[in-house]
Amino acid sequence: MPVGRTLYAGSPYLGVYLRVGDAAAIGPPSVPRPLEHDLARLLRVRVVRSTVYDCEILGAMVAANSHGIVLGDEVDPAERRILETVAPVTVVRHKQNAMGNNILANDHGAVVHPEFPTEAVREIGRALGVPAERGTLAGLGTVGMAGVATNRGVVVHPKATEREVAHVASLLGVPVHRSTANFGVPIVGACLVANSQGIVVGRPTTPVEIAHLQEGLGVFD
Repeated sequence: MPVGRTLYAGSPYLGVYLRVGDAAAIGPPSVPRPLEHDLARLLRVRVVRSTVYDCEILGAMVAANSHGIVLGDEVDPAERRILETVAPVTVVRHKQNAMGNNILANDHGAVVHPEFPTEAVREIGRALGVPAERGTLAGLGTVGMAGVATNRGVVVHPKATEREVAHVASLLGVPVHRSTANFGVPIVGACLVANSQGIVVGRPTTPVEIAHLQEGLGVFD
C-alpha cells in the first residue's frame, strides 16, 4: 500500500486542510488537480470538494468516520448537501467548534477533547456510531491534531504517556504508535492524511518518519 509526499498550497500541513476516510476525501475547492489525483490513486478514494463555514481548513473543522460527520456549528445548506454525499452530518455545538482538531476517531471509537460536556460526548458517539470518551495526548486536548487514526492503527504525539496510549488503543481498537512527521513535528494529525489503503504525508517528512508511520498505521508498500 502506497505512501505519497506532497504539499497543499505550499504547506506541508495536509491534515489541516483535508479530511480522509476509507471511501472519500473531503477537501476545499482549491485542491490542485495533481493532489486530487494523488489522493484518489494512493488512498483509493473519491475526492469531494467543499468549504465549511466558507473556509478551507476542512481537516481542522470536520471530524468524521465511515458512519458520520461531526461539525461544531450549522453550515451553509449548500455545504451541508455536499458533505452529506459522504456521510450523515450532525452538528454538536460547543465553544471548541473545530471538531477535526478536537476529535480523534476511526470506525471503532472516538477520543474527544476533555472540555466537552458529557452530553456533547454522547452526541459525538451517536453521530459517529462508536463509543466516545474524553481523553488527551501528550496532555493536549486537541487530540485530532495530536494523532491520526485509521481502522488499521493510530499514530500519536511522541510525548503521549503510556496511560494515554493505552486509553486510545482500548477505545479505537487498534495498535497505537508514537511518531513525528514533517521533519520532527509532533502534532502528526496536522501533518498527514491516511486511511486503510495508504498515507499521504507532508513533503518534509523524512524516510525514518515514514517508516514509523507505515508501521503505526499498518500501511506497507
